Amino acid sequence: ADDSRKTAMLVCAVCVVPVVFAAHASNLWLATLLIGLAASAHQGWAANLFALASDLFPKQAIASVVGLGGMAGALAAMVFSESTGLILEVTGSYWSLFAIASAAYLAALAVIHWLSPQLQPVKLGGPEA
Repeated sequence: ADDSRKTAMLVCAVCVVPVVFAAHASNLWLATLLIGLAASAHQGWAANLFALASDLFPKQAIASVVGLGGMAGALAAMVFSESTGLILEVTGSYWSLFAIASAAYLAALAVIHWLSPQLQPVKLGGPEA
């Protein structure tokens, strides 16, 4: 499961990278295509990320893990939304935002690999362990 899950996530992460060119696309359809590819890759990434929780954690912990991940994502989205406005005010361009988005999934995959190189199930301590 380790190789297939990480391979699927790598494919999704790589498919997001071209979104960096959307800010300077020569026409609207090219920008739409690049953003659409990134959005589709995000869906594949999210599906694998939710499945990753059930791969790594016992069933009694999955809801808590997914909930904590969702909360962290919501907090990050609030910060990024505010930052987006500030970046647009200062630069007047979406390029830096697309650059961040294009690198974020590869960086996240690197963190996942760093935290769990083999994607082994976590052993939780407690009376049932």
